[in-house]
Amino acid sequence: MTKSEKQFYCSECGAMFHKWLGRCEDCGQWNTIVEEVRTANSKSSPLEKSRLEFIKLSSSSENVDRKLSDIGEFDRVLGGGMVPGSVVLIGGDPGIGKSTLLLQVLAALSQDYNCVYISGEESAEQICLRALRLGARDSEVKLACETDVDLIIKSLDSDIDFLVIDSIQTLHTSLVESTPGTVTQVRACAYALINFAKTTGTTVFLVGHVTKDGAIAGPKVLEHMVDTVLYFEGERGNAYRILRAVKNRYGPCDELGIFDMRQQGLISVNNPSIVFLTQRDNAIPGTTVFSGIEGTRPILVEVQALVAKSYFTAPRRTVVGWDINRLFTVLAVIESKCKISFSDRDVYLSIAGGFKISEPAGDLAVALSLLSAKNGNVVENSTCAFGEIGLTGEIRSVSRCTERIKEAEKLGFRNIILPASNKSCKEYGGNLTLIPVRNLSDLITILTMSKIEE
Repeated sequence: MTKSEKQFYCSECGAMFHKWLGRCEDCGQWNTIVEEVRTANSKSSPLEKSRLEFIKLSSSSENVDRKLSDIGEFDRVLGGGMVPGSVVLIGGDPGIGKSTLLLQVLAALSQDYNCVYISGEESAEQICLRALRLGARDSEVKLACETDVDLIIKSLDSDIDFLVIDSIQTLHTSLVESTPGTVTQVRACAYALINFAKTTGTTVFLVGHVTKDGAIAGPKVLEHMVDTVLYFEGERGNAYRILRAVKNRYGPCDELGIFDMRQQGLISVNNPSIVFLTQRDNAIPGTTVFSGIEGTRPILVEVQALVAKSYFTAPRRTVVGWDINRLFTVLAVIESKCKISFSDRDVYLSIAGGFKISEPAGDLAVALSLLSAKNGNVVENSTCAFGEIGLTGEIRSVSRCTERIKEAEKLGFRNIILPASNKSCKEYGGNLTLIPVRNLSDLITILTMSKIEE
């Protein structure tokens, strides 16, 4: 016999309460507490379960059996391929290309594996038209449109290799009496699909909606439940898309893949440094190339700065692709240690190509661009920089220095401005000119030179 018990949860953070409250005690939001009626079996008891079976740590194999999709950038982000029984959550803005990417992946895998695509948002005709545009109309992908997770799992065979759910926020289960998309429904449906993946060895891809802040909608526990969390990023006016791994139990985090959105679908970009360094014919003040590391690959991007006279009481600080708080820190250090003031100037900073820099090694390139834009000095096109700036004005060492230098040399750069404390780079045997700097004063001295020798 079943009985119903009432609980209350926050629709923003998923916190559970035993009574209604006007304000959530966890996230502080008002009027987000809603009622949930849960149906539970009164006869179920944990004592009825059988004993657990324990195994040794040495029982598992050292090598993980991964399956490749032949889409190089997608396999790279997942750590070298897809692991059977894993659950991958992909989030991104509407229209960014999540469904297109997964349909391309399934079409490539369907030649050798059993693949199923379940859509809860689009009709079968819409998906077939997309497949026609992508040239995947003749693939062996099985398609269905359904939102009942119980019916979906019941209809799936145990020999399914890959399953795509588009999207997890549209599913519902009869075990929970609430509308689809609520915290409880998302959690219950995700648990059912994860249990299916682990018991059958099926690789499951879950498409997730995002909030206006860019986070995946639903409870935060959803990201803890899955094995891998990917974010699909990109500007609508830019053809390039970035697939970034923020969690991966089977590979490195912060790995990224670059795609070019075209009429025939998403095309892997094997050398993204060339993409982010286009249209650099003439050197102008305020531009510097940064040699960064994202995941396991080095990437060169252009840092652009514009410093203009301010007509406001509080000068503007606008940043695209970088942390604005980091900009405030770099400006404060420059003003304090170098006596160069930006207090009467508007500062605009942008990472070209829609790329986002997250590592502190970009401080030196940013400072170089700001000083170049402020004083009108030009940084030659053959020069790139990397290094972290401390609060005392020193240039601190960064990791994986040799890989950054090799990537710059491969693209034709001849001068590298880098921290003097990076001992691993001092014995580099390439044809580059390494310019070590210890503090911001050394950087200003280099910048005020008429030209760095070619």
